[in-house]
Amino acid sequence: MAGGNTNSGDTRFLHQRLMNESSANSMVLTRYAWLAIGTAVVTIGLKAAAYFVTGSIGLLSDAIESLVNLAAAIMELIVLSVAARPPDEDHEYGHSKAEYFSSGAEGALILIAAYSIISSSIGRFAQPQPVEAAALGLVLSSVASGINLVVAQILLRASRRFHSPTLHAGGQHLMTDVWTSVGVIIGVAAVAISGWQQLDALIAIAVAVGILFSGVRIVRSSLMGLLDTALPATEREQLNAVLKKYQQQQPIEFHALRTRQAGARRFVSVHILVPGAWTVQRGHHLLEAIEHDIRTTLPQTTVFTHLEPIEDPASWQDQELDRRSVAKT
Repeated sequence: MAGGNTNSGDTRFLHQRLMNESSANSMVLTRYAWLAIGTAVVTIGLKAAAYFVTGSIGLLSDAIESLVNLAAAIMELIVLSVAARPPDEDHEYGHSKAEYFSSGAEGALILIAAYSIISSSIGRFAQPQPVEAAALGLVLSSVASGINLVVAQILLRASRRFHSPTLHAGGQHLMTDVWTSVGVIIGVAAVAISGWQQLDALIAIAVAVGILFSGVRIVRSSLMGLLDTALPATEREQLNAVLKKYQQQQPIEFHALRTRQAGARRFVSVHILVPGAWTVQRGHHLLEAIEHDIRTTLPQTTVFTHLEPIEDPASWQDQELDRRSVAKT
């Protein structure tokens, strides 16, 4: 919003923009959530069938992870619907941070799944059982893995396009599932060939350790988002490029550039210093142009600009914010 302060008209304009963008994004993002749910249901069926025909604890661990996928996908659908709600009196910047709760809960579910797999595997290691109909089980598991691979790539591309931590966590989880399944398939094949039954339980434990690390990464990413993490360095460079372009064209300066990201939405605030002889209209026109360029460069960005006279010493007191930013980087 251009100007020194945000008035009621600016607030209504901001709310309307957030409502329009949230509604459009909601329709798209929830489709991906439904895709994840459908994928989880199909792969659960395939992996459960693979376990029942083989009796492999490794394939059971793979099926358990797909159950987590289903729970996570349902949670993603709910959270994306919440995140798409328009701003209200209690949440004037929208509900986009709800996405971080989803990715955090998904990471927690992965940790629970890892514990469950390890518990089952220890018992099976002590009392091994033969793997039967290995070929059929491996075919079923391979088909499930292929489906997960395709959908994971779709979700990851969508997460980059819409800057959605929920879709990113879902895609990463599915990719973990893919690599897990590859390891299980190789291991079960090795069990069938070698006849070493304890290897089945060791494979399941290795699967659990792998998804344990995945869960920790997802939880950490969620917590960082809740802490109002700044935009990535590449995006901050794009912001600086926009501002420096105007700085080279006109006798202005800028400082106190601050950024944060909440789900799919970015927030940027910056102080623009202009000659004190400028009219309010000229300064306002410049700020509107800068805001427009920033939103064009980084879509789904809410920009707050503050206009100050360049000759006033008080206008430069906020340079401390720039020094803190440099110190962090």
